[in-house]
Amino acid sequence: MAMLGIGLVNMLVALDQTVVSTALPSIVAELHGFEYYAWIASAYLLASVVTVPVFGRLGDYFGRKRFVIAAVITFTVASVLCGVANDMLFLVIARGLQGVGGGMMVGTAFASIPDLFPDPRARVRWQVVMAAAYGIGTAAGPSLGGWMSEHWGWRSTFLINLPVGAAALYFIWAHLPNLQRPHEGEVKIDWLGAALVAIVLGGFQALIEAVPKHGLTTGNLTLAAFVIAGAVGLLACEKSATHPIIPLDLFKDAQLVTLFILGFLSGFVMFSLIFFAPLLLQGGFGLSPQQAGLLATPIAACIALGSLLNTRIVIHMKKPTRILSIGFALLLFAAIALAFANPQTPHVWIELPMAAVGIGLGFILNNLNVFGQEIAGRERFGITTALLQSTRMVGGMLGTSIVATVVQHHYRDVVTRTMSVLGEPAVSQWQPRFVDLRILIDEASRLKLIADMKPSGLNTLALIDTARDALVQSIHIGVWLTAVAALAAALLVQRISHVVFRKS
Repeated sequence: MAMLGIGLVNMLVALDQTVVSTALPSIVAELHGFEYYAWIASAYLLASVVTVPVFGRLGDYFGRKRFVIAAVITFTVASVLCGVANDMLFLVIARGLQGVGGGMMVGTAFASIPDLFPDPRARVRWQVVMAAAYGIGTAAGPSLGGWMSEHWGWRSTFLINLPVGAAALYFIWAHLPNLQRPHEGEVKIDWLGAALVAIVLGGFQALIEAVPKHGLTTGNLTLAAFVIAGAVGLLACEKSATHPIIPLDLFKDAQLVTLFILGFLSGFVMFSLIFFAPLLLQGGFGLSPQQAGLLATPIAACIALGSLLNTRIVIHMKKPTRILSIGFALLLFAAIALAFANPQTPHVWIELPMAAVGIGLGFILNNLNVFGQEIAGRERFGITTALLQSTRMVGGMLGTSIVATVVQHHYRDVVTRTMSVLGEPAVSQWQPRFVDLRILIDEASRLKLIADMKPSGLNTLALIDTARDALVQSIHIGVWLTAVAALAAALLVQRISHVVFRKS
């Protein structure tokens, strides 16, 4: 019953990722502000990155149950706030609060599993509950998000978290034991370190987005210096802290460092594909939200399939870490296949790489946690699990920011060059309308543009098709970046020494 509660927490996280990602184009179409597209994902991830190690540490010392309960309540309330948002800035702030709840859940609920099952073999088998919950959430997410967004509006996609959150709250409250480890002396949480982590990562993300737009201006150079100073301050803070938010001694273990890098790269690939595949299908290929959701469904369904296969085979492998190489190789294949997809590609050739993404992630996500816990040892279960989750979220945050920056910059550049052949009056009048992605996502905006341009005598449909091609090219460049990350991860797995599952 306790594992069922943790599984529902996992489903809550999965539903939010997949349902919301499918609804993102519709959100942008209604609330405007494509410049905030990446921040809808990044605000959640940035808040999670900070709170995962904080509450991972608190759970180690004071027991995890109370924090899991608080996390579910925070996440569910934030979902309601997201659903009533009336502009992009409010939505980004609400997503940040949702990220606080999500980070609390990841830092405490996931770390409860090794408390319940010290034997790694039993832990791997029980991961099937996590896989099933994540699989149901991710399988239902894209189709559900597309259907709800199309028929009830995007706001309804956030409210799906309410019944799942209520069920998770019941099982956690009623059945999760409140296990506490004995500790000596007063526990001092490194709040300064947590604040510096947020400042450094937030500043770095803002820098990634600002430099391609404005170049190395005085403001951007000042921001870069601020980020570097913050990083130096964070390092000094963590060295002197009694209970550091990021224990630097963990980074002396080359095996754990390799796993943290793999976590970063897996987040880079996973979140970039999850958040930009719907934009490719809807904005680039002209599909409806429901059609795009159906095509993205294999990602979700196959995460469960991959996790189920993993629980059956990894404990019997002579070198279990090879499963990570297989997983990243599948992600590499998927990224390359999507980079060559176009509006004429048969849907089955889009669904196959989507399925490969799911199976690959099923081979990677749970195993990173289990391998890290085995390498770190029982006394560092909580913080190691938290840091693995944090590095994955940092990878996702920076991945979505980098890909969004590339997509925005390249799309704007191609559209501007295309419109320039029409002459100055037409460029000044129509270019801002074509740079706005709403004309590719929202049918009402597109029809209004066609009606407005009719007196000009220009071939509006041809220009819209050109804009779609520009978006497809732009997202393809971003997908190639994820392919490079997947290749680097597949090669990096070789640095992990042999991990053997021993009975506890």
